[in-house]
Amino acid sequence: MSIFSQQALAGKHILVTGATGGIGWETAKTLAQMGATLTVSGRDPDKLTQLASELSPLIDTSSLYVHAADLTDPQEREQLVESAEERLGFIGGLVNSAGAAGGKQVEELDQEFLERLMNINYTSTFMLTQLVYRRMMEEGRGDIVNLASLSGLRGTAGNTAYAASKFAVVGWTQSMALEAIEHGIRVNAVCPGYVDTEMARASIQRKAERKGIPFAQAMEEAEAGIPSHRLSTPQEVARTIAFLLTDAAPNIVGESVKISGGSVMR
Repeated sequence: MSIFSQQALAGKHILVTGATGGIGWETAKTLAQMGATLTVSGRDPDKLTQLASELSPLIDTSSLYVHAADLTDPQEREQLVESAEERLGFIGGLVNSAGAAGGKQVEELDQEFLERLMNINYTSTFMLTQLVYRRMMEEGRGDIVNLASLSGLRGTAGNTAYAASKFAVVGWTQSMALEAIEHGIRVNAVCPGYVDTEMARASIQRKAERKGIPFAQAMEEAEAGIPSHRLSTPQEVARTIAFLLTDAAPNIVGESVKISGGSVMR
């Protein structure tokens, strides 16, 4: 069976957070095409409605649950998990795609900014995962994929807060994976570099402003720094996430899978 066949994830209920972002959006579409039962979540109800309309030709409405939630709110996290399981049953797969970017120089950072970014990218994601993980432990199965970043593997100038939050995600992934595999649960991370999304373009725009150059020039510099000379696509990241959720990756445990176009090879 092809790992991207229409039956590769049949019967598997997967929760995708951050589904209104570029990567989460494409991940939801890819998983739907592979037969998954889906819960999709994000903070923007209008974007979720748009996503649902794009998913409707790909998935039966009885296999799709759409739930707006702010994952930094403990009650909303609990309600998301409880209602998803009530509607579609045991959550056997979790894609933690919710997150935020933030690029400031060290001297510009304040505690509120640091705590907000860490809460969105790490703390609230961890706490949501804990809710799903406890049920996975009871079932003795499950797959979790965290969206980290190349910034979780190496630092870059003007990126200290974001890098710290993504280093936390990578460290958490590795440590949790060692505990979870004892219960038949696999935990991995995907670490993309620049992906052609609104978030990446905003990051490149901030870099352009810091350097006092046009956006087009900053984009050219970003692409020139990648051996493949291009940004990754959201679809490429989505397919990597999907692969890690299938039975084709049974012994991939605690990995941080890089999607770097050759820019990071260790």
